[in-house]
Amino acid sequence: MPPAVNRTMSAPEWAMLLSLSVLWGGSFFFTGVALSALPPFTLVVLRVGLAAVILNALVPLLGLRMPREARVWAAFFGMGLLNNAVPFCLIVWGQTHIVSGLAAILNATTPLFTVVAAHMLTSDETMTGNRLVGVLVGLAGVAVMVGPVVLAGLGADLLAQVAVLGAALSYTFAGIFGRRFRRMGVPPLATAAGQVTASTLMLLPVALVVDRPWTLPVPGASVWGAVLGIAALSTALAYVLYFRILATAGATNLLLVTFLIPISAILLGALVLGERLDVRHSLGMVFIGCGLAAIDGRPLQRVRAPRPDAPDIDQGRDI
Repeated sequence: MPPAVNRTMSAPEWAMLLSLSVLWGGSFFFTGVALSALPPFTLVVLRVGLAAVILNALVPLLGLRMPREARVWAAFFGMGLLNNAVPFCLIVWGQTHIVSGLAAILNATTPLFTVVAAHMLTSDETMTGNRLVGVLVGLAGVAVMVGPVVLAGLGADLLAQVAVLGAALSYTFAGIFGRRFRRMGVPPLATAAGQVTASTLMLLPVALVVDRPWTLPVPGASVWGAVLGIAALSTALAYVLYFRILATAGATNLLLVTFLIPISAILLGALVLGERLDVRHSLGMVFIGCGLAAIDGRPLQRVRAPRPDAPDIDQGRDI
């Protein structure tokens, strides 16, 4: 049996989490270019489909093989449903009715849901006071960064807001569900390949029915470059990091990335596009930094001695 996940992330795990936030934060650039010529569901299918091609080609090149067991592929489809198909569709529909800033705040509730769900469904990711406080402070930081104007829309288009919250809840259960791949002995690269392959098979019929992509004009080179970027970097590479972090750091720590994505997107906008940083952006980053420090727990350990009689953490019971 693999050991229980780490409660406090190591420096390499934090580095991977930051890298993942940059990859997913950068997806906003690629998406903005690609949506100028492609409808949403077609873009989603191209994103996961090209990522599936890339990852399935890398698996044998790196001396690995894709699992063939039915139970593993059933888990791939379950993960694809929870982590791609359901949340992608809910967010795409929700953002046609509410502003992206409000959607970002609602999506940032994912770690809050995860703290509660992981406490109930696992035995090695139990809720602690500093974790709960850290999540709430981080969520406040996201709200400050996005700005108070979007909160004026809170309450309107209730169904769209519920859809985005449903996507956050789906990401929560995906993080907990995905813990099983480590126990099954499936390496992160193969897990990422299996998930995006299953997601492509599920989402392709949706794109064909809704978007009818064969009726669209052929996109230009810049659009195809954006599609390749979002598939290779923000999906293929990102999901390898996602499953590697999940295997060792757990679902609660992994989904802290939803706090870091707005920071990455805003900093990339300032550095690459010359966009101006406001005071609220800096203040929001401070809130998020304090929240992450509280969740990590090490700053608190410096001011209080560890309990010598603390019980060992036992192996998680994945759903």
